Amino acid sequence: MAYVMAPERVREGTAGRRAWRELRRAAARNARAHAFLLGALVCFAVFTWYPMIREITMSFQRVHRGQTSWTGLANYRQIVDDPEFWSAWRNTLEFTALALVFGFVAPFAVAIVVNEFRHAQGYFRILVYLPVMLPPVAGILLFRYFMDPGFGLFNQVLHFLHLPTSQWLGSKSSAMPSLVVISTWSNMGSATLVYLAALQGIPGDLYEAAELDGCGILQRVWHVTVPQTRLILSLMLMLQVVATMQMFTEAFVLTGGGPEGSTTTVVYLLYNYAFNYNKFNTAAALGVMMLLVLACFSALYVWIERRGNED
Repeated sequence: MAYVMAPERVREGTAGRRAWRELRRAAARNARAHAFLLGALVCFAVFTWYPMIREITMSFQRVHRGQTSWTGLANYRQIVDDPEFWSAWRNTLEFTALALVFGFVAPFAVAIVVNEFRHAQGYFRILVYLPVMLPPVAGILLFRYFMDPGFGLFNQVLHFLHLPTSQWLGSKSSAMPSLVVISTWSNMGSATLVYLAALQGIPGDLYEAAELDGCGILQRVWHVTVPQTRLILSLMLMLQVVATMQMFTEAFVLTGGGPEGSTTTVVYLLYNYAFNYNKFNTAAALGVMMLLVLACFSALYVWIERRGNED
């Protein structure tokens, strides 16, 4: 007598095979996704995490005649006792403060102006972003020509207007502001586009209501634009501080840390320790100190933002 399977058993078997096939498909999809993710993780591990761990390890070591030994905090004490260390931090904080005054406000102001154009806005975006597309060193060397104290374009214009000329990069008082101007011009394109995207997301009804209430241009910016872009402004502020505190290229190419060490930043001092003084372990210790400072600032920013959102 032939055995006949119950209809319930048939349905359960069919459902089980269907679930198994769905599970296999999901596993295949996840396997491909995990493969792509694995490639990114490997890149981060090799080029970011391993150098960071290696730097922290080197900061507690010393190499003498090819022999590596542990020295504890000796490298950190050597840095703190170096007068250049405090001068470099003072120059870094000065550059960061000046960059926040000019480099943070200027892109936002340019974005507001560009956002007011109804025609050819795309061309203005390209024009604003053009300095970012230039190789950094090429743009910096262009400013070296502009700021030449003899035949530079800026001094020629000042002389034509019967105004006093400047030494620009050759003067201790004007070297750091000159680097701020160059850095702002070179990097403001990306921030301007971010601000412009945020501005275009603000409802036009808010501006119309403010205009009906009698608000002028500056009042509309202060009472409508700034509150509506507060999150973007705070995020860009943090990124601006982190980026400006790591300024190196402008000082390296244009001033070499001078005149009289007035543009020697922390990262430039780190470069000197490693490649001019051949103190790689001391340079690693200085890099760890910079990492801790920026990490503390980022944690403070996150804490303030979280408190602001809770309130």
